[in-house]
Amino acid sequence: MATRWTVTIDCEQPAKLAAFWALALGYAERPAPDGFGSWEEWFVHHGIPEDEWDEGAYLSDPDGVGPDISFMRVPERKVVKNRLHLDVQVGGGRETPWEERWPRVQAAVRRLTAAGATVVGEESLDGRPDHMVMADPEGNEFCLL
Repeated sequence: MATRWTVTIDCEQPAKLAAFWALALGYAERPAPDGFGSWEEWFVHHGIPEDEWDEGAYLSDPDGVGPDISFMRVPERKVVKNRLHLDVQVGGGRETPWEERWPRVQAAVRRLTAAGATVVGEESLDGRPDHMVMADPEGNEFCLL
């Protein structure tokens, strides 16, 4: 049996970055844990001080397939390239014919740059564009393919 896991992203503005990634991945705000009507109820129950309630944000895959994602506020800014990044297969991945995949990738680039992402570069394979290297609003790299 596999071990359940989540991805945690350190950031300056958890709610803002969570909103970006919800758009990028089609994720939604993770519901409060079972037995609680809201996250605030859960925070109160566990004695979390109110001034810490906005130190994190949480997303989940609405279909229950992908891992949950947590965004945690940290005091320091990102200063170097990621050692881990997401490959967001907006075009269907490399098993999708290029003629179908690449227009989807380009549409996602436009949608995500409008939401605060930046283009880092375009990578080619066999003489034609293969994937886009992007950065989220806080500079975390990811690829669209």
